[in-house]
Amino acid sequence: MSRTEAMLIAGREVASDSTFDVRNPYDGAKLASVPEASREHVHAALDSVSAGAETMERLTRHERYALLERVSLTLEERADGLARLIASESGKTLREARGEVARAVQTFRLSAEEARRLTGEIVPFDGAPTGAGRFGFSIRVPLGVVVAITPFNFPLNLAAHKVGPAIAAGNSVVLKPSSYTPLTGMELGRVLLECGMPPSGIAVLTGPGGTVGDALVADPRPRMITFTGSAAVGAGIARKAGLKKLAMELGSNSAVVVTEHCDVDGAAERSARGAFALAGQVCISVQRALVHRSVYERFMERARAVAGKLSLGDQLDEETDIGPMIDEENASRAVAWIDEAVAKGAQVVAGGGRRGTLVEPTVLAGVPDDAHVWSDEAFAPVLSVRPFSDLDEAIDAVNRSRYGLQAGFYSDRLDEVLRAAREIRCGGVMINDVPTFRVDLMPYGGEKESGLGREGPGYAVLEMSELRVIATRSAYPPAISS
Repeated sequence: MSRTEAMLIAGREVASDSTFDVRNPYDGAKLASVPEASREHVHAALDSVSAGAETMERLTRHERYALLERVSLTLEERADGLARLIASESGKTLREARGEVARAVQTFRLSAEEARRLTGEIVPFDGAPTGAGRFGFSIRVPLGVVVAITPFNFPLNLAAHKVGPAIAAGNSVVLKPSSYTPLTGMELGRVLLECGMPPSGIAVLTGPGGTVGDALVADPRPRMITFTGSAAVGAGIARKAGLKKLAMELGSNSAVVVTEHCDVDGAAERSARGAFALAGQVCISVQRALVHRSVYERFMERARAVAGKLSLGDQLDEETDIGPMIDEENASRAVAWIDEAVAKGAQVVAGGGRRGTLVEPTVLAGVPDDAHVWSDEAFAPVLSVRPFSDLDEAIDAVNRSRYGLQAGFYSDRLDEVLRAAREIRCGGVMINDVPTFRVDLMPYGGEKESGLGREGPGYAVLEMSELRVIATRSAYPPAISS
């Protein structure tokens, strides 16, 4: 049964004359009618959180900690309902959705801890020739208003990665969730208010990025935009934002390198599962595998076996391994990219078809450089595999991408591992694991077109605060030694 939702502005639920429907990606069933924010709603929300920035700054570190800890505990208590909500609107399986809720619980808990750790340092002014008689230190102060724009694939945990550190640093926040998955963002807003968030400290606006998102980005009142999404949209935000801080986690086409000096079966198993989780709709999904020729056939046999045993279907069925893609347009595009690769010489080893929004887990061999599934972000359950003979060749293939979020590297040889860590141009290099690995306390972000800044509460809280230096001068001149 569908319901009618409302936005949150100044602690109140707000409707709109214009609405849009949120639907289950598997069967198209209507889940809710959601308001589309107007320009007036955007201005009202920014008016509220701009006034609320002062309220948030006055909260003590302990008060911020206690608020975020209450949010963490509340999410934990409501995990089952939240997981079903996430699965219903995003298409991820119930198992995957439960994992996301568990991670969000930890992300808010980590953010709570960072609220008490945020400090400056002593500045040794007398270390400079003109600094005698001065004592100083630096402190961390809030930015003010932070705008958080989140994607559909992790509607709770990626919101947590933006909202949690922003609150820990003492900022007010406008959350703009994806129009595919606004229900989870709205529920998070209600949880925050229930747990004691000042009403003017949070607003949740829903609607298209091209109108609502652009209006938030272009307004001079926000001091920071934190965004997860495509590189194209991120570049547009950078052009529109003006003099604001930017934190962006953008696209990728993450690669894994499998040398002959490793557990090949384990690498193949992890690579296939890393490619197909969440129907491949993860920024750090394994998209490309470069496998040494001596173990290539063994790797392909194992990857084919994994793809063949995964069940595809209704994400709300406990037995389903892979749910639908977010909509039929993206599913159709994914299969068109597979077909293009085949037309250019690739071979389908497993999968390759679709039923509506369900795309079969697909393994491709011999994919050329100019195929979309090799050079762009597939964001679909597609693993492209290519053999290599020389490690120079493999590392060069990883680095030729315009993206650089994370990569995986399998080897038991220390010299190869150290070389990969040094030479692979990505924000993270996962040794003897796939690029899909992430824990929420780590610094997470990319190089090149994969983004700016780092997530992870301990790192994001620094991005979401400013350094202020204080210098004190003694009333008495310094002593002059004879």
